[in-house]
Amino acid sequence: MTVPIDPTEHPHRRRNLLTGEWVLVSPHRMKRPWQGQTESPPPLSLPRYDPSCYLCPGNERAGGLVNPAYTHTFVFDNDFAALRADTQEGTSQNNPFFQSQLETGVCRVICFSPRHDLTLARMDLPDIRRVVDLWAEQIEELSQNEKLGYIQLFENRGAMMGSSNPHPHGQVWATRHLPNEPAKEDRAQRTYFESEGTPLLVDYLSAELAAEERVVVENSDWVVVVPYWAIWPFETLLLPRRPRQHLPELSPSERDSLAGILKRLLILYDNLFETSFPYSMGWHGKPATAGDHAHWQLHAHFYPPLLRSATVRKFMVGYEMLATPQRDLTAEQAAQRLRTQSEIHYLDR
Repeated sequence: MTVPIDPTEHPHRRRNLLTGEWVLVSPHRMKRPWQGQTESPPPLSLPRYDPSCYLCPGNERAGGLVNPAYTHTFVFDNDFAALRADTQEGTSQNNPFFQSQLETGVCRVICFSPRHDLTLARMDLPDIRRVVDLWAEQIEELSQNEKLGYIQLFENRGAMMGSSNPHPHGQVWATRHLPNEPAKEDRAQRTYFESEGTPLLVDYLSAELAAEERVVVENSDWVVVVPYWAIWPFETLLLPRRPRQHLPELSPSERDSLAGILKRLLILYDNLFETSFPYSMGWHGKPATAGDHAHWQLHAHFYPPLLRSATVRKFMVGYEMLATPQRDLTAEQAAQRLRTQSEIHYLDR
């Protein structure tokens, strides 16, 4: 006879439906004392305008160009792009030991606001909606380029996640080839759709709503959950309630409600440890290549590193790098801690 384990006390592993990979969950380790590295918290306040910031309106960027006096959002080609649109065609190297392919692409920077002192959590809803619209416009525009196969929108928030500038901004990188993570998700979603006839993440969301354990926040169009297979302590997955393959498909009302749920989620993050919560986030939507992508469901991943406080982070080292990712706090515990936070930002109380 098999005795069910208590998932809040015993180590176990969980499978990621989108990648097929596993994560080790060790909840009993939350009781261990912490004597490791602590981080410096971000500054308590920033100026509305920083004359030394290369993203503020009217300032000169590192590459020598000058920003316009923009009043809402602003997008420009990255001055130090990781990809180039003018990469020449060439022969790929097919030696089984030394394979390579030329990669063509576009890298842009998206300024969310002219104000240096804001984050998405602190922006007004109409301004967040402008960011949503700009995201969709970038996807739509770059999808017209036949040389591009995938468009990745993302934001690195905070120095802890490698952001070199606190000005509110994100990026868009478009590549010829399908990158690793979307490629894994493409395979998993296609396999499920061919078997079941419905999108994987649509059915997964139905299961999460029925279970209720990992739902963090929701509205009429969107739901945020801590995914069952989460690796980062307070990782979340943002999903539309209805089938949507990419951002340009969203209706005006869905864009409004997306702005609303983004603000609510990011306030919960900030309130958890009363700090400007660091994270890397990104949208995954259908590839830009022609073909049938009915298996795809739009979603956004949020990967914040904080574990116990504003100064104690999760490190992905050792066993995580050499074997399997591991977490201490369960997904259910993380969701409960997030959803019980106030939706009034701690700086506004």
